[in-house]
Amino acid sequence: MDIILASASLRRVELLKKITSNFKVIVSDFEESDVLFSGNCGDYVMTLAKGKAVAVCSSVKKPAAIIGCDTIVYFKGKVLGKPKNNKQAFQMLSDLSDNTHEVYTGIAVINTGTQETSTEYVCTEVRFSKLSSIEINNYIEKGESLDKAGAYGIQGAASLFVEEIKGCYYSVVGLPVNKLYFMLREMGVNL
Repeated sequence: MDIILASASLRRVELLKKITSNFKVIVSDFEESDVLFSGNCGDYVMTLAKGKAVAVCSSVKKPAAIIGCDTIVYFKGKVLGKPKNNKQAFQMLSDLSDNTHEVYTGIAVINTGTQETSTEYVCTEVRFSKLSSIEINNYIEKGESLDKAGAYGIQGAASLFVEEIKGCYYSVVGLPVNKLYFMLREMGVNL
């Protein structure tokens, strides 16, 4: 059975390689803005992940396990997605400074042969140290902010900001490999 990652994320590609090197990437054209946040982060990221996986199903001709993922940062009742510009990135990082936030990653796996669908999510708490405006601006200038939820990538230069993490590090990067491994195994995918 083919394994297909429905994501353009290079970080997710690298993490999936920890499970298997035998997979293909088909970028999903699912429109995330069509899904409204109802207040439940777990349901939200699972819905987004499933939408991405479903959008790829029609382009797959033989049985495959299609993996969709989505990651959000949740802080004080708000979803922090990808910032639209450096000003928004600065505000997000300023808010996260000296605070704890949650990172939710949803995973959906669809077996196109059996039409079985499995969805799960992982929540990880991340605590940032107190950051100065200079530190935030220096980070933004590195160009890592604009394509990441919450305006940071824990695996990059923002690793210096992380004081504590409770949960799955890989989920914060964008793909909880342990959770995905067992989801695939339970679906009968040979790895």
